[in-house]
Amino acid sequence: MQPIIEVHKIGKKFKIHHNKQPYLSLRDNIVQYIKNPLSLFQSSDEEFWALKDVSFNVMPGESIGIIGKNGAGKSTLLKILSRITPPSEGRIVLRGRVASLLEVGTGFHPELTGRENVYFNGAILGMNRQEIKKKFDAIVDFAGVERFIDTPLKHYSSGMQLRLAFAVAAFLEAEILVVDEVLAVGDAEFQKKCLGKMEDVTKNEGRTVLFVSHNMGVIKQLCRNAILLEKGNTKGIENVETAISAYFSNNLSANKKIDRILDQEALEKYEAKILEVELVDKNLLCHKTSFYKHEEVVIRVRYWSNTQHPIMVNFLLFNEEGIKVMIGTDASSDFYSSQKKMKGIYQTDFIVPPNFLNNNNYFIHVAIDSPVHHACYDVIMNAAMFSINEDNSKDYAHRGLLTKNYPDVATWPLINSYTKFLE
Repeated sequence: MQPIIEVHKIGKKFKIHHNKQPYLSLRDNIVQYIKNPLSLFQSSDEEFWALKDVSFNVMPGESIGIIGKNGAGKSTLLKILSRITPPSEGRIVLRGRVASLLEVGTGFHPELTGRENVYFNGAILGMNRQEIKKKFDAIVDFAGVERFIDTPLKHYSSGMQLRLAFAVAAFLEAEILVVDEVLAVGDAEFQKKCLGKMEDVTKNEGRTVLFVSHNMGVIKQLCRNAILLEKGNTKGIENVETAISAYFSNNLSANKKIDRILDQEALEKYEAKILEVELVDKNLLCHKTSFYKHEEVVIRVRYWSNTQHPIMVNFLLFNEEGIKVMIGTDASSDFYSSQKKMKGIYQTDFIVPPNFLNNNNYFIHVAIDSPVHHACYDVIMNAAMFSINEDNSKDYAHRGLLTKNYPDVATWPLINSYTKFLE
């Protein structure tokens, strides 16, 4: 049997443009050009390989998870396989039609109605009108947009667009289904519905699925094998347990933290923005990613705020199996009400008490939102990772568990938080 997907040594190169000149108006540019004709060429281009020397084969009916850190090249790979962008080098053979769900609205026209978009996407996949008509009622029923099916797509919410896009991709008979992390923006009920449909697609319909997700539990549920991408490279397809174990091991050993360096001009564009996420030791002296079971874990979030409305900092904690084990919310609404609402950078520390987490690897999603407007300002998936280990030494009880005094603000059972203004 031939592979349905053959990827042979593909690479994708981008040029990063570095302009050493500040932003100038047209008049300023003309004046500067008259003074120095070479000024317009004072820039440099840097080559960046998002993917390099990637090879693998996928057999018909396989469900392959694609995992890796943000920026590892996952979405670029899916765009190449979906023929949205060509590779810079290498060769791809696809022996089947590809239906992709990469971003909300991908492949949809905002001026067309939902009905017209369904037929439009089916035609792109090479299906005739009768074939699409047979699937139409199932698509509309799954998406739950019966009332709005003849409304232009531009009037749909992002959630409605997502439901319709997934239904089109899942029900129209493409042999290969490509799905990015976009399912994470749906509500819990819809995600459960989608995962059930994807299991049905692979196990009962025999279609091939490539699935990108940061949720390791979902990857394990849907896939036997996975591809781990690291800085645009991969060893190829391997057992899902092996790939996930390597994913955590590599990220923990890297001992890095999320750090977004933005200048003041860039910050002014945002009402709120996460700048840094890190894990620190009990003395708050250094960054670390490995803790003993008896130690407290401090999750530190630095963020920019330029709004008069209260901001809530939230985190979700998942274990290696993708099971949600903790939800934390800070008390910044109380902080804002008791202090002057100044524009600037704030820091929130979440303190997870000792002897609370089991031995395992954990990863954290962090978000900041408005409890007033119910709007999410920023979110970082897999913002930090850490491990909890058993300490078998006999003297750990004499080291002291809590060495810092924090305000007693209970925001989640046993979870305290402390917010302060930095600058």
